[in-house]
Amino acid sequence: MEKNEKKVSKEKKMKKEVVSTSTEKNKKTNTLKKEIKKVDSNDKEQKKIKKEVENKKINEEKNTLSTLKDNEIEENQFNRKTMTDIFLEADQMEIVKERNKKREFHTIEVIVLVLLTCVISLIVGSAIGSKFSKKNSANGNLLHIDANLQSFIEEYNYLIENYYGEIDTKELLNEAFKSIVNSLDDRYTGTIDESTSNNFDIELEGKYEGLGIEIINDENKNILIYSIIPNSPAAKADIVIGDKLLIVNDISVVGMTTTEFINNIVKGSGATTFSIVLERNGEQKNVEIQKERITLQSVTSKTYEDNGKMIGYLNVSIFAANTYSQFSAELNNLESMGIDSLIIDLRDNSGGHLTAVRDMIGLFLDSSHIIYQTQDNKNKIVKTYSNGGVTKEYPIVIIANSTSASASEVMIGALMDEYGAVLVGNKTFGKGTVQELHELSNGDEYKFTTKKWLTPKGVWVHQKGIEPTIEVTLSRDYYSNPIEENDNQLKTALDYLKGLK
Repeated sequence: MEKNEKKVSKEKKMKKEVVSTSTEKNKKTNTLKKEIKKVDSNDKEQKKIKKEVENKKINEEKNTLSTLKDNEIEENQFNRKTMTDIFLEADQMEIVKERNKKREFHTIEVIVLVLLTCVISLIVGSAIGSKFSKKNSANGNLLHIDANLQSFIEEYNYLIENYYGEIDTKELLNEAFKSIVNSLDDRYTGTIDESTSNNFDIELEGKYEGLGIEIINDENKNILIYSIIPNSPAAKADIVIGDKLLIVNDISVVGMTTTEFINNIVKGSGATTFSIVLERNGEQKNVEIQKERITLQSVTSKTYEDNGKMIGYLNVSIFAANTYSQFSAELNNLESMGIDSLIIDLRDNSGGHLTAVRDMIGLFLDSSHIIYQTQDNKNKIVKTYSNGGVTKEYPIVIIANSTSASASEVMIGALMDEYGAVLVGNKTFGKGTVQELHELSNGDEYKFTTKKWLTPKGVWVHQKGIEPTIEVTLSRDYYSNPIEENDNQLKTALDYLKGLK
């Protein structure tokens, strides 16, 4: 009996301990749940606060941008290297070095640049056009930010905050903006690589530091002299067209591309004097040549006399920065010789500086004459008048072909509409838009179309060209043997002027 009572007492004690243990565990569990709930609550609260701060910041940025005055927007929007009206070549870039001074990027400018980068791959599957624009309202022109731009800002901020590695934000934005420019459906809008920029900088500046040679690769990757610039170091040295370059400053150039030769030998070495071993007619020759400042001649002149008449001739290969001064000097020389009429040859001239062609037109027309018009994306038309003081009286014939473009067409349009010039040859290329050149913070350049230009009579020549007064196609004889006697377009121009009373 006593034994059974002890057994029952022991079992009650064990049950009590189990109950106590279970109760303790439940208490601990409940406490842990409360702690977890508290942490979750704190975490949610922190996330909520963070989200509110981010939204507040974005709204402040939006409100700040929305209240900017129009002139402040203009300053920020174009606070990069810019240039005014530039006519780009038909199939090439005409790059002008007249840009404004660099200024520092301030906070608001960075925001504007971010807004400009709305079209990039960060917005997956989206083909969002550039929505950065000014919106007319009762209060004036205000910056308009749509939902796509707002979405991009959020994605951009999220990427910067959460990407595991390091991000060069300046380079990120540069690349983003380049993708925007290249996505636009315009052959004259896009980014410009360094080699293209350098080549056309040289051509349009009209001068450079160099040797005065043009080179090409043959089918065996030999470097050959393709042409020699008059009065250059190469022209003064014992170098002729067709020479094969073998060794330059003790470095073999056999098998090099022309780009490798220029980058590694001419530019990369930093040398100013070159010891060249070249091959001509199977024999090797040694030549010493030194870099000099070379001025490119873009204007040449001559005269033709017939039955007491003197006809002047001016050939313009490009409208470079120094073309106007050359053209003016050659024209003065022809006029001092007593010319009765003039031929201006613009064949294969694909354009150049608008300022150059504007000043050249001013040599023939006084300030009462319109020389071209421009029309922007708001259909605002601006007429540009000649800066000349006198309108010439002698007859003018212009020779052009299908690669006469852009600034060439500006001159043709002005002289035909306002002077009465006659156009001989073929229909021109038809390049009737105006571009601007900008530079990103990393030095990369891009160009984009801002306007279209019209002739003085308001004709848009884009993709149409200018029809010749007298259509003449260059003869096959000239292509097989390009001498003046086979130039039937020039002959037609001369015959027309000779036939005038």
